[in-house]
Amino acid sequence: METLAPGQAIPFGGDRVAYVSEPLAKAFQPGDRLVVVQETGDLLHVPAVIQSLAADAVGRAHGAFQALGATSDQAITHFFQAFAANLADDAIWRTIGEANAADVASAQARGRSTTRLAVSEAMRRDMIAGLEVWRDAPASRGRVLERVEHAGWSVEQTAAPLGVVGFIFEGRPNVFADATGVLRTGNTVVFRIGSDALGTARAIVEHALEPALRAAGLPDGAAALVDSPAHAAGWAMFSDPRLALAVARGSGPAVAQLGAIARQAGTPVSLHGTGGAWIVADPSADAQRFKRAVYHSLDRKVCNTLNVCAIVRERAADLVPVLLEALQAAGERRQGVKLHVVEGGEALLPEAWRAARLVVGRAEGAREEDQVEILAREDLGREWEWEETPELSLVIVDSVEEAVALFNRYSPQFAASLIAQDAEAHERFYAAINAPFVGDGFTRWVDGQFALDRPELGLSNWEHGRLFARGGVLSGDGVFTVRARARQTDPDLDRNPDTARPL
Repeated sequence: METLAPGQAIPFGGDRVAYVSEPLAKAFQPGDRLVVVQETGDLLHVPAVIQSLAADAVGRAHGAFQALGATSDQAITHFFQAFAANLADDAIWRTIGEANAADVASAQARGRSTTRLAVSEAMRRDMIAGLEVWRDAPASRGRVLERVEHAGWSVEQTAAPLGVVGFIFEGRPNVFADATGVLRTGNTVVFRIGSDALGTARAIVEHALEPALRAAGLPDGAAALVDSPAHAAGWAMFSDPRLALAVARGSGPAVAQLGAIARQAGTPVSLHGTGGAWIVADPSADAQRFKRAVYHSLDRKVCNTLNVCAIVRERAADLVPVLLEALQAAGERRQGVKLHVVEGGEALLPEAWRAARLVVGRAEGAREEDQVEILAREDLGREWEWEETPELSLVIVDSVEEAVALFNRYSPQFAASLIAQDAEAHERFYAAINAPFVGDGFTRWVDGQFALDRPELGLSNWEHGRLFARGGVLSGDGVFTVRARARQTDPDLDRNPDTARPL
């Protein structure tokens, strides 16, 4: 295919048709690719030069994977030590910081979110700590998972490297450290980062990552960057069947689209697309525990930040004021707080809240808004992507069962917490809620490094169904396949011994 025509019909999904727009037809050139998203009919244009960049990076990582099988575990350990040491070097970090400052300034000028873009000493410490976890982790290639003994022979199930892992992440420089964890288990990685953080990424690669690869003697391309700010680079990368696993970190339609592209290429995916945690207050809830759980779940905006609070009606009179106290405290910690109330619940709020206006810190700049807005029940699935002003939804429910039904219907089915003194209520909640992460306090515990002492590569929700044979936290030591190896001590083993004769 060398050309597209305006209005040209493109079948998708087996029984639907999308039509080529005039701008797409005009932009398409010989050598370009058209990615048709079979779930939605989106027609995505990948210019030939972008396709080449992505294919080259994946190809280098694929070649490196073949070579990594002959690389010692000690060399991989050396890589993590060298990468951590480079990030700990003040001169190197200063260079990375200068690149990041330019990225932040550019993003702010374009009204883009910088919540997760700016590097800090805390981020630096976390990156180094994560690399040191992988440095000190035991080698797991060839680890025996199971051994079955038979008369005259045995079979071992062993962990083995999976292949090339593709990562796409927007404005998250720290993911470079997290994602290289797949090298610990003998995999390779190819990255694509959004335009907001591309300058930072280039600096990390040039001054910290690639020198560590060379110092350790790891094969070229073991950790490769697709050096392009274009979204088409991600589409091309996730369309490549040489990927063994596709990981997209972020939220919103763009991540869902990337997951669809990878799935139709036959590649398993790890993504959550949208996040936002729920806290449900049971009739037996302790008010102070509820207050603390809400407050500590709003320290900053990430996927496991409190997004929806559900309070049972019989406790609304005393728990809604407690909620507002927690929100007031969270707002003092940040820059005010904004509340969305599902229709009917607004009557439980004081007039001072309902009438209040506040300055909300948005990505595009400060803006004066109503502090309280009415929300339709079907919008409970919306994730509030706030910058400096915590933002969440409140729904009053007749029962915990109703809250669970709302979560299962509208939420991205990610993280949920029940505040209850009743032990049986917790068991009923755990059995009914369709979430991979369930707790009884604050929601911000959902993090691989914080909860499991292992840097996470990504978190998966159940928005697209439960995961096969793994948990929602994807970590470097969780990226493996299983090989079977037979060891025969009896040379005369035969599946039909009655008809076999000795040789």
